[in-house]
Amino acid sequence: MKTTENYLPITRKLTILLADDDNADCLLFQEALNELPVVAEFSTVENGEQLIKRLTEQGDDLPDVVFLDLNMPRKNGFAALGEIKRNPDLEKLPVIIFSTAQEAYGVNQTYRDAAHYYIRKPTKFSELKKVIYEALKRITQENNPLPMKEDFVLTGD
Repeated sequence: MKTTENYLPITRKLTILLADDDNADCLLFQEALNELPVVAEFSTVENGEQLIKRLTEQGDDLPDVVFLDLNMPRKNGFAALGEIKRNPDLEKLPVIIFSTAQEAYGVNQTYRDAAHYYIRKPTKFSELKKVIYEALKRITQENNPLPMKEDFVLTGD
């Protein structure tokens, strides 16, 4: 676990699953995660079908959080999020949208569909680290309710 400037360690070990079909984005996410004071088991899937299959086959061994891209082949993030939140075994799983989509429609739809947070993929690595850290810090808090609309979108600013 690395300790970097301005980041307090997250003491709980986390299991993080990233659903994203862009290999470069997956590698950047992992690199940012490696530079944060977090102990994490990190894995990826390439589309919503793989995500749902992995989650439903894991039984009680679910990840602590799913970071979900919206624009993926085979089953996009909107469909995967809906399926997760309609499944009684998965509905409490924290899902954080991690997308390049900028449209208000996507933000509003994922908020209504009970995603925990929405991250617009930052262009700067330092901002990427900040938003990943902020998201992980929030979902590891003792009482982790869904946020109010004004706190839903996380930025690296």
